[in-house]
Amino acid sequence: MNRDRRRMLGGAAGLGLLGAAGLLAGAGQATGSDYRALVVLFLTGGNDGHNLLVPTDAAYSDYERARQNLALARSSLATLPGNSAGHSFGLHPALAPLVPLYAGKRLAFIANVGPLVEPASARQVLDAAVDVPPFLLSHSDQVAMQQGWTVADDMSGWAGRALEVLPSSLRHPLNAVTLNNGRTLVQGKRSAVSFLSQDGSRYWGMADLARPQDEVAQNINRMAQWQFANAYEAEYARSFGNAVADSTRFTQALMRSTTSTGDFGSGYLGDRMRQLASLLPVFKSDGLRRQVFLLEWGNFDTHTGQRGSGEQSQDTQLGQVAKAVSAFDGAMQAAGLTEDVTLLLMSDFGRTLRPGSGGGSEHAWGNHLFALGGAVDGGRVLGSFPTLTLGGPDDGDSGRNGRMVPSTGTDQLANTLMQWLGLPANLVLEAFPNLVNFSQKSIPLLRA
Repeated sequence: MNRDRRRMLGGAAGLGLLGAAGLLAGAGQATGSDYRALVVLFLTGGNDGHNLLVPTDAAYSDYERARQNLALARSSLATLPGNSAGHSFGLHPALAPLVPLYAGKRLAFIANVGPLVEPASARQVLDAAVDVPPFLLSHSDQVAMQQGWTVADDMSGWAGRALEVLPSSLRHPLNAVTLNNGRTLVQGKRSAVSFLSQDGSRYWGMADLARPQDEVAQNINRMAQWQFANAYEAEYARSFGNAVADSTRFTQALMRSTTSTGDFGSGYLGDRMRQLASLLPVFKSDGLRRQVFLLEWGNFDTHTGQRGSGEQSQDTQLGQVAKAVSAFDGAMQAAGLTEDVTLLLMSDFGRTLRPGSGGGSEHAWGNHLFALGGAVDGGRVLGSFPTLTLGGPDDGDSGRNGRMVPSTGTDQLANTLMQWLGLPANLVLEAFPNLVNFSQKSIPLLRA
């Protein structure tokens, strides 16, 4: 359900949804042979990429010296095959299930990514010689920047803007979907965002969307058809009707889906990734062509307790990520959707190379991300891996805390994926206006 619609509906939103049957097929219906979806898994709080991807060659000594008590033992790392970006690498041991995906060349890491106004070096940042994004190190502002916020009065995101300028044959009411509270990334300037709840918004109070013959359901459907002359009332009715239609589409899809059987884990993340894995084959078979899903999860703001077995330690949470992502990959292979679905892992920002005083790390800037799928040219680390020394050539912090200045802009990465979804090259600046400052507007992440 569009989140603005939820606010407009007020008390009505508490009822739940029910709608007419046959609404899943819609604008842009195709045969199902041309389907592409991007799933963005956004780790909230700022995941510490320095302990996600670790060099295992001579650069490990720099890493160990700078990280001190946060350093992962070299012997504990899950070794990635081969060399890339000038180094050999290992993953956090909790991410060991991802090594076969990397070896299978479906998983690629993108080093030192973050929002940029223009290409910048650490020296330029320290000398104030370049423009930088506003409110660096602020959670809310950097989440918005990572997800595409450009100016204060426009809260749209990069995927939402790109979806709006796709060719009409690729558009559908379920193009942009959020699975929880976050929505900036999929919010367009004019179009709605659909909200997929854990039950597909099947229930509106006493009404059950799976039983359209139910009297309460029929009453809600009639309400969705009301017409008003007053502009405010008409918008209220339109929003209500769209919300009913969204929930009906999701409920119908869930009723027809086959639950993925892999080991996604037992928590919220695993449940939502399993739900997506079960629904994507239905969306493809029903003729939807392009979709972007946003799932925000976790508490990676690890100022304290970053290491260890605590429920919200990075060590524990990365284990849940690995299990859910690995199972999702297996489900996509089983459904024949490997080439059609790409997963992108993002977060608010990176964290300081230098440990904080509380057994964790502090807010920083550049971060290591990964992309997974059959379209990904995987088995490698893309971009420029930073020098892991405090006050080194990539440290843009005057206090020498290891706040790395990104070498790849978020917009460059995001544009690469949205062009894969069908964003025309001549409309790139409609979705990514900031790329006017970049000569290289994409990165070589995907297979030719």
